Amino acid sequence: MTRSSGRFVVTGVAGFLGSNLLERMLRDGHEVIGIDNLSMGRLENIAAFEGNPKFRFLKRDVIHAETFADLDGQFDAIVHLAAFKIPRYGKAIDTLKINYQGTEQALEFARNRNIKAVLASTSDVYGRNPNLPFAEEGTDSVIGSSKSPRWAYAVSKLFDEHLGLAYADAYGFPVTALRFFGSYGPNQNTTWWGGPQSVFIDCVLTGKPIPIHGDGMQTRSFTYVSDTVEGIYQATIRPEANGEIINIGNNKEITILELAKLIKRLSNTPGELNIQFTPYESFNGKKYEDVMRRVPDIRLCEKLLGVRAKVDVEEGMARAIEWQRAFMAKQKAG
Repeated sequence: MTRSSGRFVVTGVAGFLGSNLLERMLRDGHEVIGIDNLSMGRLENIAAFEGNPKFRFLKRDVIHAETFADLDGQFDAIVHLAAFKIPRYGKAIDTLKINYQGTEQALEFARNRNIKAVLASTSDVYGRNPNLPFAEEGTDSVIGSSKSPRWAYAVSKLFDEHLGLAYADAYGFPVTALRFFGSYGPNQNTTWWGGPQSVFIDCVLTGKPIPIHGDGMQTRSFTYVSDTVEGIYQATIRPEANGEIINIGNNKEITILELAKLIKRLSNTPGELNIQFTPYESFNGKKYEDVMRRVPDIRLCEKLLGVRAKVDVEEGMARAIEWQRAFMAKQKAG
């Protein structure tokens, strides 16, 4: 960047990662133009920054070119976080079209301004590859059958990565793609859109059975949001990240069943752990293909960005439970 403080566009700014990234950028004195259509994001997530002279919010949809047409002045980068997530309950066509169209418009904005584009990708692009840990180079994408809509999200993000790198090659501006692993924490969506920890916390706090898909032996690597955001932030401001695809995550592995037990213990709620095992076949009458293990190779993130996850899963989940408990109480109070 050419200035000590930068000027950035952040799409999906009212969402989970966007709102936390906004806080991080404003803390360092940067100016942010935030875009969100509020289909999944919440104004409550960014309410604390209303009136901040360095933040401007625009309720717009990133899939439209006119969304970016009137953004004046010099920018340093666009961080494209807006997306339509995994179609566990269908809507694969929305996942494919929204993710492609939004990314294309973000890249067109970067091309027209000759600025950096940072694109949100996902660990899901590694698919069913059994070789761990997942490395940015050397670990192939192993995607399941096209007849399973479960893979639409992975394919859309893989296409976004290819599109971004193709734009960079054709037009000569820097692009970075970030593959996130299991981010969680304050401002997370409290349904399946936010991940299993969101649902597990909700169930434990309300006394409902915890739904676990399959036998719960599948593993994930959960990354507290401050660690994810630090990765996004450093990837945005550091030229070392230009042209790279980088894993952002915690390489500590935990089974989904262990996660449920941990959340129950940390919540300090009465009664025994109540788990309801749900067969994959229950999803839309089709077999839902799960990824049995997911662990990132984090060496490139450490090397290029100087970022390593600091918050362990026990401390992070305790914070997430505290935040979600307060959020639920506020929602109940109206």
